Amino acid sequence: MGPHTYDAATTSYGDSDESRQKEVQRPRLKSLIQESHHDFPKAQSPYIISRYQKIDHGVLLGRGLSDMKKVSHCGGKQLLIACAEAFSENRVEDFEVLVEETQKFVSIRGEPIQRLGAYMLEGLVARQKASGRTIYHALQCKEPRSGDLLSYNQTLYEICPHLKFGYMAANGAIAEAVRNEDRIHIIDFQIAQGNQWVTLIQALAARPRCPPRVRITGIGDPVSKYNQGNNLLAVEERLSMMSQKFNIPLEFHPLAVLSSEVTRDMLDIRPEEVLVVNFAFHLHGIPDESVDVNNPRDGLLRMVKGLSPKLTTLVEQESNTNTIPFLARFVETLDYYSAVFESIDVKPRCDSKERINVEQCCLAKDIVNIIACEDKDRVERHELLGKWKSRLGMAGFKPYPLSSYVNSVIRALLRSHSDKYTLLEKDCEVLLGWKDRNLISVSAWQ
Repeated sequence: MGPHTYDAATTSYGDSDESRQKEVQRPRLKSLIQESHHDFPKAQSPYIISRYQKIDHGVLLGRGLSDMKKVSHCGGKQLLIACAEAFSENRVEDFEVLVEETQKFVSIRGEPIQRLGAYMLEGLVARQKASGRTIYHALQCKEPRSGDLLSYNQTLYEICPHLKFGYMAANGAIAEAVRNEDRIHIIDFQIAQGNQWVTLIQALAARPRCPPRVRITGIGDPVSKYNQGNNLLAVEERLSMMSQKFNIPLEFHPLAVLSSEVTRDMLDIRPEEVLVVNFAFHLHGIPDESVDVNNPRDGLLRMVKGLSPKLTTLVEQESNTNTIPFLARFVETLDYYSAVFESIDVKPRCDSKERINVEQCCLAKDIVNIIACEDKDRVERHELLGKWKSRLGMAGFKPYPLSSYVNSVIRALLRSHSDKYTLLEKDCEVLLGWKDRNLISVSAWQ
């Protein structure tokens, strides 16, 4: 989950190596937008699907089109899963028919499942056309218009408060760990727009005694237009303004390099500073042992442990999409983002056009990558907290308590948004969720 732009009408793939080798179908979001007047049927109008039957967890199963029949009603989730199952079983005719039927019910302007369905169906068709790599690369390298990205992310934090409060929980642990320190160095892997540090800088500046000197090393992906060059400059300008506004000494060091290639020498570690390392919605994008025999994900954790930080914070999506088979991954993605899209609608804070921009720019790219890409091209490889705990433990880290006070504040703020948001505290971790689905995990380590 992060800053992304999804604009099928203007995206061009002409410069990629793959496009020179073969013609690749452009994303179908444009056609989906044109068809956005379609909604789920208000009445239970029958339509044709294959010979499918519901099983206890809601998946539709089928084995061919020989017994086509009408059914009175079928939910959007079931249709999407049926499409994915037909693809995974290489039932080409079934897949084409189901895609055609499902297109009638998806809409980027509709209900949560309709909007999510548009992006998931896009991912399925891209996978079937073998165009996932090209589409994702184009989206990753497409630079958003000036000012749009910051606005979209700010809106996302307002309509998806579990993201903002995930940052707050990590910041609470950091503030507690450095409460008596005068010189602090924060290394932020994947700094994005720097949104996380607003509340921490305010808290540090409000100390009864003189505020500490803070240095932030912000690491940005040198490939993605969202994190390199002008964006890192914009983050530097924003942090400079905050330094002046809150009267706190603040130094920013931008570092445009892949996280897996970061070395100690790049980080300017100073013995007089207490070190904090932050991984927020980033570590899942580093290849692990299932992708690269060198296991850069665990290697990065070992490198960070070797820096002897006082605290390392981890904020991640609570989802399992790394090594499970395709169909299970599709169902997991559908379940996870169904909760996200449903939570967006609970208390609208933006008009329809703005919400569409936010969902396309900040959510759609990740969804397409999870569904349409494989091997090294699939960078969205989420793991559950239990797996992260195992990785961190093997790298030599030990759990560090989160701030119970900050968690209580977050709980109250979540309730002000909706009583359907949940916060579960256990041991040295916190899980933020929607209804019965955990969405974000936050943990701290030393």
